[in-house]
Amino acid sequence: MTHKLGASAVSAVRARVRMVENLKLQGISDARVLAAMNQVPRHQFVQEALASRAYEDTALPLGCQQTISQPYVVARMIELLAQGRDLGKTLEIGAGCGYQAAVLACIAREVYTIERIRTLIERAKENLRPLRVPNLRLKYGDGMAGLPEAAPFDSIIVAAGTSQVPRALVDQLAPLGRLILPLGGADQILLMIERQADGRLRESRYDAVRFVPLLAGTE
Repeated sequence: MTHKLGASAVSAVRARVRMVENLKLQGISDARVLAAMNQVPRHQFVQEALASRAYEDTALPLGCQQTISQPYVVARMIELLAQGRDLGKTLEIGAGCGYQAAVLACIAREVYTIERIRTLIERAKENLRPLRVPNLRLKYGDGMAGLPEAAPFDSIIVAAGTSQVPRALVDQLAPLGRLILPLGGADQILLMIERQADGRLRESRYDAVRFVPLLAGTE
């Protein structure tokens, strides 16, 4: 027996396909990233009043002075982390609504995501529950401290801007691991730090971006 999708579901599928096509036009080429972006229903992670804008290439407000990142930035950061390798065990700093964690979980072996705002981590859990993502763990806590009890991580992605790279996150990188974050204050760029085989760190700088600030503590 086949089940027909409702009109709104069909519309969301079509909008997601258009979003992915747009990502391709912007240079995203990793098939794993494109497939994950096509798989995760972004409209289920935004506020209901903004659902009609879920597949626009723009950041949208989540409340609590936080935003869900624009699709291109999500795809770009994950593609850089995954370039030429598997994501492996991955840590996300800043769960927000849970969208990026869901995308990561389509690609990585296991994903840990940490959020400092209790309201948001509870909302992320609600958003993710219907998707039944088996390889994703959510934690309420201070993202600047990382997650030492689950370290080391092959990949770390930070969804907030900072003028200084948190030392705790660098220390939790596995050998050959990668960390990507928005570096800077008013003017931010994507910075990737790679732990090389000899233990030394290599930095690479990429696109200009704009993220909310990375803050310490919980609320």
